[in-house]
Amino acid sequence: MKRLLNIVYVSQSDVYLALNGKNLVLLKEGEELGKIPILNLEGICTFGHQGASPALMATCMEQNISLTFFSSSGRFRGRLTGAINGNVTLRKKQYEVSMDELESAAIARHMIVGKIYNAEQNLKRTIRDHALRVNTERLTQVVERLKQARKLAFSITSLEELRGIEGNAASAYFSVFDECILQQKEDFYYKGRSRRPPLDRVNALLSLAYSLLASETAAALEGVGLDAYVGFLHRDRPGRTSLALDIMEELRPVIAERFVLKLINRKQIQASDFIVKENGAVLLKDDARRSFFKLWQEAKQEQVTHPYLKEKIQWGLVPHVQALLLARFLRGDLDAYPPFLIR
Repeated sequence: MKRLLNIVYVSQSDVYLALNGKNLVLLKEGEELGKIPILNLEGICTFGHQGASPALMATCMEQNISLTFFSSSGRFRGRLTGAINGNVTLRKKQYEVSMDELESAAIARHMIVGKIYNAEQNLKRTIRDHALRVNTERLTQVVERLKQARKLAFSITSLEELRGIEGNAASAYFSVFDECILQQKEDFYYKGRSRRPPLDRVNALLSLAYSLLASETAAALEGVGLDAYVGFLHRDRPGRTSLALDIMEELRPVIAERFVLKLINRKQIQASDFIVKENGAVLLKDDARRSFFKLWQEAKQEQVTHPYLKEKIQWGLVPHVQALLLARFLRGDLDAYPPFLIR
């Protein structure tokens, strides 16, 4: 159980949520794991299959405490709210901001700054840890270009210009992404982005990691009452979770790309784990995909200090915290949306 900004997150999948007096109680095989006063709680998010007692659900509805259910892998299942809640107001504000390019750019700017900053940190980390094995001069030059792009992004008020800066920064970052691959170089290399289908092993891994992150970010947004399909940087397109893609911008380098590099550099994935189809598509074999999912779930349990909250949380909760911070900004509780900046 983790309490963040008056939201309680229950990450153990075999925990049952109950009510005892005015307390939320966590039970595992009949034994009490912990309790927390329900007074002043805004929401409860539970990741698992055990569910919650009718008494707790009734109290949550009476006191306007949202009770959100996710699967153990993070898929959004549903959200229980009372007769009066802030969802409608929050979503109307989201739609209003989405229709306004200046306001949309003001939010998207923070996300892009976060994305570029986190990409810089990936490259700096490679330089720091593997200076004798990589082209430090080339990496340092790209870090400088990213710094300049980040500074420029701060002053941009147009979505089109912001997309241009983001595109140039991403191009610079991925021009040296191959330098961050330190093991199995003959089998794993990055020469450019390919998707639908991915045409090499690194792109196959990136595509799968991005898909998982997008799904989990969309679930996190739904969990706080936002519409994952209405974005600020990414505009409306049928079937596209545009707001999840917006939040993902800052999370891709530190969650998806770091995870893929770890798999390769720690040799947790091998060339023999892939198949090549007739159309050139490179895909993970079934067993390897299951291993990928298992390692992804394990990585989500690792701890990180959230730069805004100054608290240690599981990596898997980062999309949920960012969704919560975005909702708070839209409600007027924060002056600006704080992106996730890795340290």
